[in-house]
Amino acid sequence: MDPVAEIRGFNRFYTEVIGVLGAGLLDTPYSLTEARVLFELGTRGAADAVLIRELLGLDPGYLSRILAKFEAEGLVLRERSAEDGRRQVVRLTDGGLEAYRTLDARSAAEIEAMLGDLTGAERHRLLTSMAAIRETLEPAERREPYVIRAPRPGDLGWVVHRHGALYSEEYGWGMAFEALVARVVADYADHHDPRREAGWIAEIGGEPVGCVFCVRKDDETAQLRLLLVEPHARGMGIGRRLVGECLDFARRAGYPQITLWTRDILAGARRIYQAAGFELVEERANEENGHPVVDQVWTLKLTGDGQAETLTVSS
Repeated sequence: MDPVAEIRGFNRFYTEVIGVLGAGLLDTPYSLTEARVLFELGTRGAADAVLIRELLGLDPGYLSRILAKFEAEGLVLRERSAEDGRRQVVRLTDGGLEAYRTLDARSAAEIEAMLGDLTGAERHRLLTSMAAIRETLEPAERREPYVIRAPRPGDLGWVVHRHGALYSEEYGWGMAFEALVARVVADYADHHDPRREAGWIAEIGGEPVGCVFCVRKDDETAQLRLLLVEPHARGMGIGRRLVGECLDFARRAGYPQITLWTRDILAGARRIYQAAGFELVEERANEENGHPVVDQVWTLKLTGDGQAETLTVSS
C-alpha cells in the first residue's frame, strides 16, 4: 500500500462527498474559502482580520480581496480596531448573517442526510475514525486534553481488542498474544481486590486511548501490566502518567517492589520504565507468531518515602 496514494485518494473521495469542487458550496454563490470566512465571522460575531487569516492559513492579499468582495455585496463591515489602529475588525451585516445562516443550515442538513443512510454502528465507526484523523494530524499543543479514570463496563473488552489489533498491526504478533492479554484481563476481573489491584484508562473526547493495570504478583510484589497508548495519542505524556498512577498505587497498597514483563522491541515503553527507575534484570529470546522477540523483566524497589530504588534479583 502506497500511503501517499491512499491519502490522495481519500482526499479526492471526501471532497466529492461533501461537494466542495463545484462552483458554489452548498448551492450558494460562495467558494469553499469564502464560506469558511463567513463561518468564522458567523460563529464569532466579529473578528480581527489577522485572526481570520491565521485561523484559515490564508494569504493576506487573498483574504483582503474576499473581504472587499463581501463589503461590496453588503455582507460585512470593516473598521479600525479601537485597541490598535493598524488592525482591522470585521463583522457581518444583517445580510451577512443571513448568508451565514443559510450556509450553516444547508451544511447541517447535508450531513444529517448522509448520516441518515448509516446504521448506528456505521455512524460510530465513522465518527471515531474522523476523531482519530483529527487527533493524529492536529499539533500536540492544540490537542484535546486527556483524562485518567478507572475502568468502566466495556473497557476491559477494549483493552483486549486494542492489544490484539495494535500489536498485530505494528509487530505482526498473532492471536496467541491476544489470548494472553485476554487471560490477564479475565484474571483481573475475576479476582480483583481493590485494596491491592487497580486499573486506569486514559480517555480523550470520551474515547479510550490508553490503559495500564497494577495487579498482585504475590504478597511482596506488584506487577505492572498491559500498558498501551494508541498511536494517535502518543507524545502527550499519557504513558508516563499511566505508569506514575500505577507506581503511586503500588506504594499506597504497601508493596515493597514492583515488576513488569515487556519486550525489547517496545522502545517507547522501555524509555518510560527506565525514566521511572525500573532496572532490567532478565532477558530471554523467544518467538511470537513466527517473529523473534526478546522477553524482558524489569523491577523496581518501592521505598516508604516515595522514592524509587532499583532492585536486583537473580534470573
